[in-house]
Amino acid sequence: MATIAYILLCHKDPDAVIAQVQGLISAGDCVAIHFDGNASAEDFGRVREAMAGEVNVTFARRRLKCGWGDWSLVSATMETLEAALESFPHATHFYLLSGDCAPIKSARYIHAFLESEDADYIESVDFHTGGWIKTGIKEERLIYRHYLNERRHKWLFYQMIDWQRRLGLVRKVPVDLQVMIGSQWWCLRRTTVEAVLAMVQKRRDVVRFFSTTWIPDEVFFQTLVRHLVPEGEIKSRPLTFLMFTDYGLPVTFYNDQYDLLLGQDYLFARKISPEASDLKRRLAALYTTERTDFAISAEGRSLFDFLTGRGRIGHRFAPRFWENEASLGRGRELLIVVSKKWDVATRLVEDIEARTGIRGFGYLFHSDDISLPDLGGIQSSLFKRARHRRATLRMLYDYYKTDRMMICLDPGDLDLIRDFCSDRAATALLVVDCDFDEAGLTREAKRRGMASELTTAQTLAEVLPALRDSIAMEHDRIRDEGFANQHRLRQSASVEQNAKVLARFLAVSEGVAHELAEKDDLFSD
Repeated sequence: MATIAYILLCHKDPDAVIAQVQGLISAGDCVAIHFDGNASAEDFGRVREAMAGEVNVTFARRRLKCGWGDWSLVSATMETLEAALESFPHATHFYLLSGDCAPIKSARYIHAFLESEDADYIESVDFHTGGWIKTGIKEERLIYRHYLNERRHKWLFYQMIDWQRRLGLVRKVPVDLQVMIGSQWWCLRRTTVEAVLAMVQKRRDVVRFFSTTWIPDEVFFQTLVRHLVPEGEIKSRPLTFLMFTDYGLPVTFYNDQYDLLLGQDYLFARKISPEASDLKRRLAALYTTERTDFAISAEGRSLFDFLTGRGRIGHRFAPRFWENEASLGRGRELLIVVSKKWDVATRLVEDIEARTGIRGFGYLFHSDDISLPDLGGIQSSLFKRARHRRATLRMLYDYYKTDRMMICLDPGDLDLIRDFCSDRAATALLVVDCDFDEAGLTREAKRRGMASELTTAQTLAEVLPALRDSIAMEHDRIRDEGFANQHRLRQSASVEQNAKVLARFLAVSEGVAHELAEKDDLFSD
């Protein structure tokens, strides 16, 4: 049976720490505490006094002064691990937490989860190829020695990098180690913790290297666990739900996000706002229940990406840089149907092809589910088609021996629309304005991964109005671009009005256009 020793790194708010520890031990688990040496002796004393006599609570032997990005965080973690190993010989798992973490599942669920598979849970991808580092220095973290904290001594920090670069003071990674990187929040088995600490005692060269590495808490345990544990016993994922803003800051959760957190496929979450007293209370109460019936919707990250992408005034769209390729060709025509309702656009293109013979394709630059002929491999993946979009279309023109084709594009991909409309080929744009009821918005949210069948009504009620505004804004942006030869098909318009639009867009007779416009399911989901 799993028994957890929580490794708690904290530095403030002693009352909150006391409440957090009391909640964690209420289910029979243990807690080893490191209270940052930068905090006052008075605050530490309050925690120590409150925990006096608790057999399931221990403290690191030393209080280290910790700084973000410093080796001190790793050292404090190891000090606390050593105390936990000695004090809790029955502990089977060691789960690293901060004072800003809270459980989002019951203790019973957490124990059953850890018992279900004999594995270590630690995110660990290759440092060089894993794509984990998004901003800031990368190779410099490893190859140069870092004795100063970038946050406290910013100018000197980068001066030291520059001096080492000029002097050629590049160092090598210990020869037998593949450096890995990932989240610092992990859950490791007892045997793994013992093996890591034994290696630390034996391999002082490893300690010397990582102790002058920048942000070692993201690489030290991640590297050593991969070195010591068979790959099949490692799950490369954290069990703590956390996200970062596009400014590199941790996302903070508040009182109204209880249901959202419970629906994520994780055991804990951070950061919980210090002001979210109701959220903390509800999560603490949840931890002591026997509940195991959690409906995992897992929409948290996609939902956050969508909401933050809208920005402070309702929209912020990051630039996309598309590689420039040769033209589709003068004398060729590309008809572009733009609709947020993919089924509507796809069905319309199929109907047009059936009545006019114009070769049409669906969302071939947005969806994998597209039937295409063999074009030498470029058609085989969405990534290849999107990367070489003009080449893909040129090959389709050649394959079907035609100079006139149709495709569907999503209105949210304005850069792609711009790209095709700026081509030397003749282009025409048909924007399909559909009405979105609540059911339609819900389907769109599910398609984007912002919701699932298990997403709560409360969460949907918060996201659907924002989604409706986003769709309207996408259409406004297309209108504001002033693309030449732009047409609009409106659900609110009459059949006659839409027939005239289709006639102009397709350059067909009004009779053919009327047949297309009068279909009962023209705008149906």
